[in-house]
Amino acid sequence: MRDAPDANEEARTKPTLKEVLSDISKLSDEEGEGDASAGGGSALVKLDRAMRAAVAEHTKTRNAGKQMTVNQAERVVDMTVEEDKQSAAAPMLPLPSNVMALPSADRREKLRIVEALLFAASEPLKETELAQHFAQGEDVKALLEELQGLYAGRGVNLRRVAGKWSFRTADDLSFLLERQAIAQRRLSRAALETLAIIAYHQPVTRAEIEEIRGVSTSKGTIDVLLETGWIKLRGRRRAPGRPVTYGTTEAFLEHFGFEQIQDLPGLSELKGAGLLDSNLPPGFSMPNPDDAPDLREDEDPLEDEDEPLGAGEDDGFEDDGFDDDAAREDE
Repeated sequence: MRDAPDANEEARTKPTLKEVLSDISKLSDEEGEGDASAGGGSALVKLDRAMRAAVAEHTKTRNAGKQMTVNQAERVVDMTVEEDKQSAAAPMLPLPSNVMALPSADRREKLRIVEALLFAASEPLKETELAQHFAQGEDVKALLEELQGLYAGRGVNLRRVAGKWSFRTADDLSFLLERQAIAQRRLSRAALETLAIIAYHQPVTRAEIEEIRGVSTSKGTIDVLLETGWIKLRGRRRAPGRPVTYGTTEAFLEHFGFEQIQDLPGLSELKGAGLLDSNLPPGFSMPNPDDAPDLREDEDPLEDEDEPLGAGEDDGFEDDGFDDDAAREDE
């Protein structure tokens, strides 16, 4: 039994195309010399010419292909450079509304600083207080608004209250903290009415409060509102007796969640909540609340000897201002 030929040996013995063409050329030359009188038109000579022409065409095509590839590569490089130049010169287009740009490393650090300051603060902070921790000219308001957007869908939200910023529990999750809330005594009806009148009609005196309510207001009711820090003594009215005028404070806005005093509910909102009768007298209107700190033309500054609570006004009737079993003047 004969062994199978070795593949390497077969490859070595197999003639190359160049060797075949050389052998054909030799044969054609020998036959061409013998048939010179016939013009060298034998079949072998024609075959040699045809194969040489085919090899030359194949070599030309291959070289042309290589050259084309180089040209294409150069053209691609030129196009890339031109596109880079156009991109550098073109202005940056704004991002779509549903795409949020990620902050840079430096901006992320600034957001972290604002976040840490607000979390550690025991009370709401002003933008000027936050700006003290940054270089002059830093747009702190933009940082706060960006941080507000980042916390919009979380359990705590960044809110602006009374011109200051603080983190507050999300409204839809407030029920989770009901057990942790500190139980506080509710204000009496007289105290709530007095507080509402002061908020809407400030600056207002005690006599004006009683005129609006239609009943007398005890010194204890105003004392309680002063102790809570929701109202303050503003000045003295330029009128006989120089009565004290009252107004609301920033603590009032912070407690009830108002950014400014103008956010108090209006006439239509009070009607919708059922707090006002739909059959109001003709010409009835709601005042425009204004808690500007500057004194009005009919107000004088407080004197140093003015009492902090009640302003020395006493009608001999005591009301602690809380909703309990104690007698109140409007019951």
